[in-house]
Amino acid sequence: MSTLAKGRILVTGGAGFIGSALVWALNQRGYTDIVVIDFLAPGKTWRGEVAVSHGAGLKRLNLAPLKFAQFVEADSFRSRIARNANAFGRFGTVLHLGACSATTETNAAYLDDNNFACTKEMVVWSLAQGARFVYASSAATYGNGSAGMDDKSENLAALHPLNLYGQSKHNFDLYAQKNGLLRKIVRVKYFNVYGLNEGHKGDMCSIVNKVFEQINSTGRLKLFKSHRHDCRDGEQKRDFLYVKDAIEMALHFCEKATTIGSLFNLGSGKAHTWLELADTIFDAIGKPVQIDFIDMPEQLRDKLPVFHASGHL
Repeated sequence: MSTLAKGRILVTGGAGFIGSALVWALNQRGYTDIVVIDFLAPGKTWRGEVAVSHGAGLKRLNLAPLKFAQFVEADSFRSRIARNANAFGRFGTVLHLGACSATTETNAAYLDDNNFACTKEMVVWSLAQGARFVYASSAATYGNGSAGMDDKSENLAALHPLNLYGQSKHNFDLYAQKNGLLRKIVRVKYFNVYGLNEGHKGDMCSIVNKVFEQINSTGRLKLFKSHRHDCRDGEQKRDFLYVKDAIEMALHFCEKATTIGSLFNLGSGKAHTWLELADTIFDAIGKPVQIDFIDMPEQLRDKLPVFHASGHL
C-alpha cells in the first residue's frame, strides 16, 4: 500500500517550483488532504490577494489551481510544532522541499537555520509520527564532481560543495549519516530541473528558462565563457530534467517500501552542453543561432561546476 494513502500529506515548499508541481501531481492521483507549507508575503489571505511582491505574487499563482486542505506560513508551522508536535494532526507522508535554493546566497547563518537546522527538526518530528520522510537534497552537494556523483557511495565526507547552499544541504546529509537517520528516510538529489512555475525564482530560474526567455525576447543568447582550459566556451555540461519527470520520480519513492534508507540522483543520466541546449531552443523558436560569449564574473568562477550529470562521468 502506498504511504500516500496512509494519512495526511505534508509538502514543504509547496508554493514553489517543484513543490507546486508535486501538489498538482498528488491532485491528479486524487489526493487533496494536503497541508502546504511555504513563505508568502504578509497579508490577510493568499487567495485573490494583490501581490505585495513579484515573487510572492507568482507563488500565489502557483497555488491558485491546486486543491489542498490548508496553507501554513513556514515560520508559523515551525514554531507551532515545536510547542505541540500534533498541532496539525498526524501525517503519513512528509515531502520536504522547503529550502533556500539560491546558489549565490552568502548569508551562512540564514542557510544554516533554513536549510540545516529546520531540516533536522522536520526529520525528527516526521519520524516520531511514523511518517515517510522524503527529503530534497541537491546535486550541488557533489561540488565539482571530482569525487564522483555516485548515489550509492557512503563516503559523504569526500564531497566538497562549491557554494554555501550546497554546503548547507551537505551538512544535513552528514548529520543524518552520523545519527543513523539515513536508514530511515529517502533522500533525492535533484539535478537541473526546469519547467512551469519557475517565474518567482528570478535569477535562480533554470538555465533552460533563462535561455528560452533571452532568445524569445532578443533573438540572441549570452553565455558565459569557460574559464577552464579543458573546456571550450559553450561546452559546459548539465543534466537537464523536466519538472514533471522529477515529481514522478519523487512520488515513486512514496509508493515503494524498498526505497526507505536510500539516496537517489534525480536526472536524465546524460549531460548536455549549453550549446546543445541553445541550438535546440533556437530551432524550436524558429530563429537562427546567434550566441555572444561573455566573461563569467570572478565571484562565480569557483562556485559553479563545469560538468554536472546524474550518471557517471
